[in-house]
Amino acid sequence: MDFVRAKDVAEAIAAKAERPDAEFLAGGTDLMVAVNLDDHRPQSVIGLRHVAELQQMDDTRIGAGVTWDRLERAPQRALAQAARTVGSPQIRAAGTIGGNVGTASPAGDGLAWIAALDAGIEVASVERGRRIVPWAEFFVGVKRTSLAADEMITAVVLPDEQIEAQEFAKVGSRNTMVISTVSCVVARVGSGYRVALGSVAPTPMRAFQAEEMLNDETSPSPAAIAEFGRLVAAEVRPITDHRSTEAYRRHAAGVLAGRLLERCLSS
Repeated sequence: MDFVRAKDVAEAIAAKAERPDAEFLAGGTDLMVAVNLDDHRPQSVIGLRHVAELQQMDDTRIGAGVTWDRLERAPQRALAQAARTVGSPQIRAAGTIGGNVGTASPAGDGLAWIAALDAGIEVASVERGRRIVPWAEFFVGVKRTSLAADEMITAVVLPDEQIEAQEFAKVGSRNTMVISTVSCVVARVGSGYRVALGSVAPTPMRAFQAEEMLNDETSPSPAAIAEFGRLVAAEVRPITDHRSTEAYRRHAAGVLAGRLLERCLSS
């Protein structure tokens, strides 16, 4: 196996241009599991752990190499809540938000937050330089993205809008170290609310009809909150699999959305 230890983004994307079949390695919590199970054996690996830019984080940008244990202390409340639910302490010390984005699992714990905030995914390549892809264009299917073959993920880019409140929760088969059955983020951005969900569609999704109904309310009543939850449950597109049923996921999505809305309203 050929290994390149990149020292910066330019070196990493240059190595990718020279080795089209190479794979990027940061935390390795997905790639190395596949390698250890002998399910996958890349011919070339480009190590990103020493790329300082990818580990930088501020109010507008989260580098792809920022680990979940750092995100537990992030100022973005819902992202910190999500980070605390990711795997074990060892996984959180290694796994990165960029890996979560690149894997693009519908159950990825950070993806609903990205959708709720309308964040963009910054990517880079030698041919196209840097570009920012809207989240809805980046995630295109189950573990599928629009990332070009020669590109790498460099950051999650946050919008300029003021986040007034944000809450995250998920349900699973147990309280800790679990892949989500349903995850949800409700955020108050400026004067409007947004709701995004994971594990209930092939990609992270927004419940736009529920948002529209809620944003027509000047002071949501208990009846309005209940209707909001009902609309969220109606909009999701879950499946039945080994972790849960379509009916339970639909019900849980509505319940989580209603509870998180109540938390936002009281904050």
